[in-house]
Amino acid sequence: MTSRVQFAQEPLARNQLDAPDLSTTGMWRLALSRRSLRMVLGCIWLLDGALQLQSFMFTKGFAAGILAPSAAGQPFFVAGPVEWNARLIVTHPALFNGAFASMQLALGIGFLFRRTARLAIVSSVIWAGGVWYLGEGLGGLGSGTTALLGAPGAALLYMILAVAAWPGSGASISAAGPLGHLRPPRWIIGVWTLLWVGSAGMNLLPSNITPRTISGELTANAATVPSWLAVVDRGLASAVHASGNGTVVVTVVVELAIGLLVLSHGPLRLVALSAGIVVAALYWAVGQSFGQLFSGQATDPSTGPLIVLLAFVVAGTYPSSAHSNVQGDNAVDAIPGAGLAA
Repeated sequence: MTSRVQFAQEPLARNQLDAPDLSTTGMWRLALSRRSLRMVLGCIWLLDGALQLQSFMFTKGFAAGILAPSAAGQPFFVAGPVEWNARLIVTHPALFNGAFASMQLALGIGFLFRRTARLAIVSSVIWAGGVWYLGEGLGGLGSGTTALLGAPGAALLYMILAVAAWPGSGASISAAGPLGHLRPPRWIIGVWTLLWVGSAGMNLLPSNITPRTISGELTANAATVPSWLAVVDRGLASAVHASGNGTVVVTVVVELAIGLLVLSHGPLRLVALSAGIVVAALYWAVGQSFGQLFSGQATDPSTGPLIVLLAFVVAGTYPSSAHSNVQGDNAVDAIPGAGLAA
């Protein structure tokens, strides 16, 4: 037993040289293990299922007013399937929507139990993939939609987070995280970088690079949100328009910093994650109108909360000496029963 602990502590020392000790930060208390991530995803899928049970979703308006508009401005290989899907659903909206709600509720329940976790993960990836293509039109990426309005789409983030939540086994655990549970895979850090660098790139597209575009995005939902939020949206839009290209430059620089600094060593990683949480929350409020959860027509909370969730998943990949005596990327989990909790 002694040799085992000593063997596992060596990688810990090496990892602590290039990773922030999250045990001394507030973020560590919320850093997620794979098990915790599955619990959160289960709750989100249950929320989506509940939203799908709203009365509006059982009408033709769901297909005509929510799905079909996703085809606007998209290339033919995206617009065609989206429009076909909307035409199909509009034939029997109540029947299709009942199946959609049932599927999402079943996924939510499946994520909450270890025995059904793997099935739920595989099923959710397939389901979310279909939603991302046929329902969200690939998150609007083909039409130049930016992160402010919800790109790259909630369904894509569901898929990525589900794969990151894949449970381990007692014999395969190689990285202990919060409370001894299996830490998320380190490739999720690269996903964070790709997400934010890609967002900066979308803002540099000719159709998005002008302050007028950002102003238009901020006021896009002003007519359908509560009056107080509409006032905030219009006020920010006016400020952006008055600032000229400075807002575009600042937005691109901030998004690049958030994506790239997470790859650095030491406290800059925490700065990047914290800034990402703030920016994602801001986008969710003023660009995505809190996912329009108060409209009676929301199908999911939109991407803002999922990016915040992703930040705590990334934080969960970093080792900490406060919650496990034996950790590190190559460490053997020495906590009894931790394999069952992974």
